[in-house]
This record gives sequence, structure tokens and C-alpha cells, in this order.
Amino acid sequence: MTPGQRTALDPFGADIPAETARLRALGPIVPVELPGGIPAWAPTDYDTLRRLILDPEVSRDPRRHWSLWPEIPDHPTWGWILGWVGVVNMFSTYGADHTRLRRLVAPSFTHRRTAAMAPRVAAITGELLDALARKGAEGAPVDLREDLARPLPIRMICELFGVPDELLADTARLADGVIDTSDPSPEHAEMVQSLIFRTLPALIAHKRDRPGDDMTTELIRVRDEDGDRLSDEELMYTLLLVIGAGFESTVNLIGNAIVALLSDPRQLAAVRSGSVGWDAVIDETLRLHPSFATLPLRYAVSDLTVGDTTIPAGDAIITTYAASGLDPAHYGDDAADFDAARGADDHLAFGIGVHRCIGAPLARLEAATVLPAFFTRFPHSTLTVPPSELHQVPSFIAEGWREIPVRLGG
Repeated sequence: MTPGQRTALDPFGADIPAETARLRALGPIVPVELPGGIPAWAPTDYDTLRRLILDPEVSRDPRRHWSLWPEIPDHPTWGWILGWVGVVNMFSTYGADHTRLRRLVAPSFTHRRTAAMAPRVAAITGELLDALARKGAEGAPVDLREDLARPLPIRMICELFGVPDELLADTARLADGVIDTSDPSPEHAEMVQSLIFRTLPALIAHKRDRPGDDMTTELIRVRDEDGDRLSDEELMYTLLLVIGAGFESTVNLIGNAIVALLSDPRQLAAVRSGSVGWDAVIDETLRLHPSFATLPLRYAVSDLTVGDTTIPAGDAIITTYAASGLDPAHYGDDAADFDAARGADDHLAFGIGVHRCIGAPLARLEAATVLPAFFTRFPHSTLTVPPSELHQVPSFIAEGWREIPVRLGG
């Protein structure tokens, strides 16, 4: 794979649908270059991505299966990837190692626990909507990302994991820093690593001294029937995964759904009338605008054949959720259009198989609470700029809006 053969991905993710279409025109799997010059392969359609996610010959363990893993220290602009692959948790393990970690962690993420959080989600939603009403009084515009979509999940995830007040700001900065791929500089990578090794050990130490009814305490105490437990490293990186992913995925899900509905009054009317359900809105949002457009990295354990292309063993592969949701071969010629009545519950945005996101029920709960509450309270709200003038967060990984300026209408 020579540099001339690779297509460089936009590190800012400025127009993910257009970039996806260009890549799809090149074939079902395309050699690409990630920020900083990291080579990888990008699946461009639904069936190819699904097959690779489920293929046991595709690993998520860089130490065992990425041929370039030893070269990271030699590339000063590759350090940003360590927040994703330089970790030891369910995201970056394979086979028996992944099975073990998921067995230890998954019991803490039961549907019963998620359901028990519903009253708290509703209470925080109500507080935020009251604050919005005060801020938007007399027609003043509000930013629904900063004033609604962002504070709900960050408050929920921090309460769920018992994050103390003094660590709230660094926790939010850490989640944002891992997602931002616009700056592959060593300084940015060092900032993220510093936040990881400062914030998460401090949280663990706090909960060991002051255990409570929270997920961090539970993960510290967890044992399986054989007495196995998470190591200190596994505990830290598991917290990085579940706090960071749980926050970012929900922020973008809520924001993307709000923008989609405010951009199409006809569909908003259908949803508010009850002819289209909120679960369908959530699924269509996840299909068309997945909170994570692309995730790094997976690796070919052996040579893999996709169409006429061979992915050599040891090469990296990205999981292109945005490309799968925009695939016209799977979703039809109108795949690029938002249609809440589509019935897109087969989307891959939360993963599939053994790597399906264990926090998906909480993200859906929060979205299914805040979306109807917002549109019931402010049914005549409008964007203050055309959708084409909104800007994406600076990331090829996340798909969401930097700001959502809205004039509230009751």
C-alpha cells in the first residue's frame, strides 16, 4: 500500500456523506490514510462492513495483530491513536481476552439498571428545559448542543460513575480530546494522555476511599465466579471507554435528531401526531447520522478477500458506520435522506455481535426522554441558520454539530 494509492480522510469530518460517496465510487473497500498518515482500509457499504465486523479473522487487538503497532513511537503524528488502540479494554481486545473483559463488565450494564435510571433522566431533562425557557425568553436564541444535548448525558454519566465535582471539568475535556482528530500533533496527544493518567486514577482512588452506589465502585469490586477481577490498567481503560463513549454517543444522537426534525417540519408533525414513533426517529438518526461515523481500528488476522481486493494480514481496518447507513444498495436510492418512517432498525451504529455497545440502552433512554419532552415544550422552535450553515465537530470519528442555534417556540 503506497501513499499514492491511499485517499486521505478529512480529519475535520466536514462533509462525511460526500466523502463517503467518493470512497464508495472506488469500490467496496478502499485504502485510506487517517490523520497523521496512518494507513488503513475503509469498507464503503453495509454488507462489507457487517461481514468484517462479524469475521473472526478480524481482530481489535493491535498488540497481537497490527503490523505497524511497533512503529507508533517512530511517528510523532501517530500518537493521537493511542487513546483508541493504546488501551486495554473491551474495545481493543480479541477472542478470549475480549470474552473475559465483557464477562466482567457486562453485568454492571443490565437493562434493569438502565430502567432504574429513567426517573433521574426525566428529572434532569425537566431542569434543563426550565433553564432553556429562561434563557430563551423574549426570543433570545439558544445553543441546543451546549444547553441540552451535552449537559444531559454528561450529568447522567458522571452521576452514574460517581465522578466528584472536582473531576467534572477534566472528565468532559478528556471525552472531547479523544474525539477531536483535527490535531494529530504530539502536543495534542500528550494532552489527552495526561488527562487519561490524571483523571481516571483520581476517580478510582476517590471511589476506593469513598465507595458508593455507582458504577465505578461496582467495577472496582467486580469478580466473576472464579474470582477473576479487572486489573488496575483494565479498570482505568474500561472507565475511559464507557464514560467517553457513553457521553459522546448520546450528545450527538440527541443533537442530530433535533436538527433532522427541525429541518423537516412535515416529519416533525408526523412524529408529534404519533403516526411515527420516537424509537423510529432514533433509529433513523443513528442510520443516517451515527454518533460515531468511523471508529479506529480493527486488524486482519489473516489475508482477507473483499471482492477483487486482498487485505494483507496485519493491516488496519476502520469501522465505517456512516458509510453503512448511507449505502443505497441496502437502504435504497433515498439513503441520503432522513425518513423517520423508514424502519431502519437494522443499522450498525451500535455495532453488532460480540462488540455491540453495552451502553446502547442508556443512550436510547436518554434520547427517548429528551426528544419528546423538548418538542412538546417547544413545538414551534426553529433553527436560526439554514442546516447547510451548521458545522460538524472537528473529527472524522464523531458525527455531530458544534453548535445548534435555535429560537424556541412554545
